[in-house]
Amino acid sequence: MVVRMRHTKSHTANRRSHHALESTSFAKCENCKALKRRHTVCVSCGFYRGKKVLDLIKKTEKKQKKAKAKKAEAAK
Repeated sequence: MVVRMRHTKSHTANRRSHHALESTSFAKCENCKALKRRHTVCVSCGFYRGKKVLDLIKKTEKKQKKAKAKKAEAAK
């Protein structure tokens, strides 16, 4: 069966011209000057817009404690 109202290749290409992927833009963190994604918390220091949002030291300690517990349970 042939489609009755077929779109031309140029019409399809014009519609798909907006489907291109854009690269993510980075900005420097105000606190530690590391590159971070815009509008997100800095991964290296935990600051966002000049305020401390994440306590990264506490988070890493919790992660290490959890990994240690998992390793101890696997050893049993």
